[in-house]
Amino acid sequence: MNELLTISIAGITSFIATNLDDLIILMLFFSQVNRKFHPRQIVLGQYLGFTLIILLSLPGLFGGLLIPKAWIGLLGFLPILIGVKQLLAQEKDGGEIQLITDDSNSSETPLSKFLSGEVYTVAAVTVANGGDNIGIYIPLFASGTLVQFGLILIIFYVMIGIWCYLAFLLTRYPALAQFLTHYGEKITPWVLIGLGIFILIENGTYQLIL
Repeated sequence: MNELLTISIAGITSFIATNLDDLIILMLFFSQVNRKFHPRQIVLGQYLGFTLIILLSLPGLFGGLLIPKAWIGLLGFLPILIGVKQLLAQEKDGGEIQLITDDSNSSETPLSKFLSGEVYTVAAVTVANGGDNIGIYIPLFASGTLVQFGLILIIFYVMIGIWCYLAFLLTRYPALAQFLTHYGEKITPWVLIGLGIFILIENGTYQLIL
């Protein structure tokens, strides 16, 4: 019982410690729900991206096949590219883009919404922001058994749902929602670019270039 409690606490604390920044990103995504994203696309993209992070962390479970931190940092280029793409898109006529988006949404099927580019955008940002996650999850997985690994996975996937719901609730506050509605779309590209640069620097990826 004590062992299960210890593993549960370790799983919860490691998730919170490595995903506080994801909460901000999720809030920015949810602030664009009426224009760009459906809530289920954001949730699905978050689960998809986090699953990829878990897969990248599996070497720790099988013992010591560690991914060099500098190479993990290359993931920082993903949010930079996404941010630049969004900045370029903002230069186009907003009314024309909205009209095209509305027409395309009218012909979308439920399956196409689940497999849309928005899902992969959220997933890509989640993976790119997961460098610190991988650095913590590899030794965490390496120090436990398969049963403990399974328990941690359950905790992680429950926490993802809580994280998405919490981010959605935070955007419902009038003052915060109004700010994100008016400025979220303009801020998001710069946040993504800044996030990418931080990931590159934090992981020492510049050493690969030098």
